[in-house]
Amino acid sequence: MQCLLKLFVLMFLPAQVALASEAKPLDLTTHWVGFVALLLFVTAYIFVIMEERLHLRKSKPVLLAAGLIWALIAIAYREHSSLMVEHAIRHNFLEYAELFFFLLVAMTYINSIIERGVFDALRDWLIENGFTYKGLFWLTGILAFFISPVADNLTTALIMCAVVMTVGQGHKQFINLSCINIVVAANAGGAFSPFGDITTLMVWQKGIVEFFTFFQLFIPAVVNFLLPAIIMSFALPAGLPPANNTQKTTIKLGGLTIVGLFIVTIATAVSFHQFLHLPPVFGMMTGLAYLKLYGFYLRKKRRAGPQSSIPISRPEKPFDIFERVAHAEWDTLFFFYGVIMAVGGLGFIGYLELASAAMYGQLGPTTANVLVGLLSAVVDNIPVMFAVLTMQPEMPQSQWLLVTLTAGVGGSLLSIGSAAGVALMGQARGYYTFFGHIKWLPAVALGYAASIYVHLLLQGL
Repeated sequence: MQCLLKLFVLMFLPAQVALASEAKPLDLTTHWVGFVALLLFVTAYIFVIMEERLHLRKSKPVLLAAGLIWALIAIAYREHSSLMVEHAIRHNFLEYAELFFFLLVAMTYINSIIERGVFDALRDWLIENGFTYKGLFWLTGILAFFISPVADNLTTALIMCAVVMTVGQGHKQFINLSCINIVVAANAGGAFSPFGDITTLMVWQKGIVEFFTFFQLFIPAVVNFLLPAIIMSFALPAGLPPANNTQKTTIKLGGLTIVGLFIVTIATAVSFHQFLHLPPVFGMMTGLAYLKLYGFYLRKKRRAGPQSSIPISRPEKPFDIFERVAHAEWDTLFFFYGVIMAVGGLGFIGYLELASAAMYGQLGPTTANVLVGLLSAVVDNIPVMFAVLTMQPEMPQSQWLLVTLTAGVGGSLLSIGSAAGVALMGQARGYYTFFGHIKWLPAVALGYAASIYVHLLLQGL
């Protein structure tokens, strides 16, 4: 009897799902549920913007808002189709799950590279080589631009800022200008690679733009970085920073090998997507196996004998892959969950369709995509880009590249417009400030406008 019942459920369920997918969703944009849901999202995002002042982690308000928004939707659909709500929420959750595991692997690799001292060694090399203020300004900017496409722009910005803070030794003008330059460079570098920013990653995982097509944004990204940097370089102090007696960091066993494994993991993810037509996240999870197996080798080698002839003051802690996983940016990962689910809920209600009609229908794709970048300077680019992806406006690939560019570099217009800027305001507190950044807004805005013009020119738009 139980077998017959299970067979009946299995036969009946697909039909129910099909009916749910065919049924039309309710328009709740003028319903009290829609108004309350919109209010919840706006309130949650006000708390996100005030994170630094309130010391309330940004994931907490959006997690609560996401749960309440979908609960309200479920209440509104009680007499319509609860299966439709279930189908929609599962769809949004699957999108988040792919992003979550992709980022978790990338964060684990970056944390492993940090733990092995690779970035510390790079910082020490920059400090000990006696660059001038101008030389260090340009070198940290160029490194931020070229490291962020592989490592995320937040990590890259923090590493370069550590160099500037150590060498600058309280020189406020130099530190402020260098931090602005690093933020602009890291955001610009992240715009032409799927691995450089969450927004580009979302566009790639959605299958809208192919991996190698993103590199068409390289020249506009270079323009976005170079123009403000050239203008700001005239305000830099002359001469050499004071000598710094810092102890040189030695890269731990396997540090450079882990960097190589990260590159191989990226190649695996790209290959899975390009040649096997599998979601990139499966390639990243395969790459995690590379790191786990190499971590096992490191622990075995450490037990077998001494790691280095260089004397050390205390025994080196063994490499623990699960400790690296534990050091992932969990608040950021949960924040992404809240944003994706909350914005997905607003889209299901019907607000994103209205926004798409107003922006892309009336203003046209170019104007709308430029506005997306300006909006990213005030609101985090992740919900903005996810909203655009959920709207799915009809536009050519050149316009999808444009919105990827603007969402990535638009956050550089204000210090609060990107994760890199917010993080550096904390790391260089008192030296790099909101008003210190906004003083150079015209230069950054010129780079933003010029990068858009160059992209439109190259694309023949």
